[in-house]
Amino acid sequence: MLLLVSVAWPGLLAALLIGAGTGRWAGPPAGRGPRVAAALVVLLALAAGAAALAGLAAGLPAVPGRDGFRLETAALMLAAYVVGCLIGAAVPRRA
Repeated sequence: MLLLVSVAWPGLLAALLIGAGTGRWAGPPAGRGPRVAAALVVLLALAAGAAALAGLAAGLPAVPGRDGFRLETAALMLAAYVVGCLIGAAVPRRA
């Protein structure tokens, strides 16, 4: 996993910054529909992370090869995006 982060750090940083900008622009979810959509994105991030880590206990990747690398990279970048959205939405706006 450390190798993955060392290779994909520019993409992770970009996902974090894009998420922060999106969260700052959109703000926290206001209605029921946006809250459900935000919860679905968080569930997708959790599911992707769980799929990427499923084989870790056995010492084997859950999805081997190039597809596993893509799954792990997507899970990390989605998690970075969600964290960026939370950080951006938490910053108070000035009037």
